[in-house]
Amino acid sequence: MIEGRATARYIRTSAQKAKLVMDLIRGQEVDRALSTLRFARKRIARDIEKVLRSAIANAHQRDGASGDVDRMFVSGCHADQGPTMKRIRAAPMGRAFQIKKRTAHLTVIVTERPETTGRAPAPQVEESGNGDTLSRESERKMGKSADEKTVKGVHGAGPVESE
Repeated sequence: MIEGRATARYIRTSAQKAKLVMDLIRGQEVDRALSTLRFARKRIARDIEKVLRSAIANAHQRDGASGDVDRMFVSGCHADQGPTMKRIRAAPMGRAFQIKKRTAHLTVIVTERPETTGRAPAPQVEESGNGDTLSRESERKMGKSADEKTVKGVHGAGPVESE
């Protein structure tokens, strides 16, 4: 499983605001996540989009990468709190209020889904003259005993019991 990771550090926003947008794309396919970020009405979405594109490019550079973006999805993303710049604002009566300018570290991880080899086989159906019934093997798998009677419908007539 090929994985790509990218981190943007010291982004000028709070981690709480970044987490709101990251929760939108977590677990989504890469194409859908990019379009979600493109139309999100948050300023931080643009920075997260850059990090996501970088993570995709990093995954393509790994050995054994297929290069198929359709198989990639956002397996994880988080925003950690960075250092806070503290500033002072003048307040009435000679006091000072503190302004906290927060920063965040944004991390996005994309993973390539493994190729599916095939689907599980469907239950076998036997055709008889009056209607369709499941085979004995399928009945056994579904938990029916061989002694139970199955009900078959006949066109125009009500249900008919058979063994």
